[in-house]
Amino acid sequence: MSVSNAAELPVRPGEDPWTESELAEVRSGLEAEIAGLRDGIAAAESQLAERLTDAVEGAGDDPTDTGAKAYQREHQLALNYNSRELLAQSERAIQRMDAGTYGVCESCGKAIGKARLQAFPRATLCVQCKQREERR
Repeated sequence: MSVSNAAELPVRPGEDPWTESELAEVRSGLEAEIAGLRDGIAAAESQLAERLTDAVEGAGDDPTDTGAKAYQREHQLALNYNSRELLAQSERAIQRMDAGTYGVCESCGKAIGKARLQAFPRATLCVQCKQREERR
C-alpha cells in the first residue's frame, strides 16, 4: 500500500482517517528503528563471535569469574534475541502497511485505533484483545 492510500486504513469510531503525512511519519519511525536494530544486532553478534573464538579469554580465571562471564554472555544473547524480535515486529508492521492491513486487529478484525498505532506502531491487537491476551 502506498502512502497515498492512507485514508483507506481502518480507524476506530470517532477518529479522523489517517493522513498521508501521519502514515509516512509512522513508517519513517519504523524504518529508522529497523536500521538501528539491524546495526545493533550486527554489532552484538560480532562482539559475541569475538568472545567465542578467543581461545585464551578466561584462561586461568577462577570459577567466579567464569560464572560472571557466562552470565554476561547469556545476558547479551537475551538482549540480542529481544532485538531480533523487535526487528521482526517492525518489519511486519511495514509489510502490513504495504498490504493494506495495517491497523486491523489480528484477533477480532476490528480497527486497532490510530492513537494506539501512533504510540506503538508495532501493535497487532486492539486494546480489548490485548487485555484479553494478557489475562490468560
